[in-house]
Amino acid sequence: MKALIQRVSRADVAITGKTAGHIEKGILVFLGVEKGDSEKDLDLIVKKVISLRIFSDSEGRMNLSVKDIGGEVLVVPQFTLAADCRKGNRPSFDKAENPERAKAMYEQAIAIIRKEGIPVSSGEFAADMQVSLVNDGPVTFLLDSR
Repeated sequence: MKALIQRVSRADVAITGKTAGHIEKGILVFLGVEKGDSEKDLDLIVKKVISLRIFSDSEGRMNLSVKDIGGEVLVVPQFTLAADCRKGNRPSFDKAENPERAKAMYEQAIAIIRKEGIPVSSGEFAADMQVSLVNDGPVTFLLDSR
């Protein structure tokens, strides 16, 4: 499982021109599910999203998590994170999990974050979405459960 996370001062996801999800200060998560990903992979990624200390403390050091700052999380499904671009010029998506299982894991990730008491918004699985954000820093991390 892969997650591209960005520390943002705000982020939105729209579907057919209507806002589906919006957050202020927090983390934008693009979540990609790969074949063979398990509950263990999901737990690891979600725990990192919640616990990663990427927000500044009073001394300006990255020392606080999204939970510590009372931030929000926007989760957007992103199957293209499973792409293999090593051969040729056309990405291969053979590693991407089948849509039914990937959607279930995506929804489970959102539920776990919500259960932690963190406000969470989301995109829509398999929808054509437009994402806008203000990357704070910029601060961007690629997480890989493997």
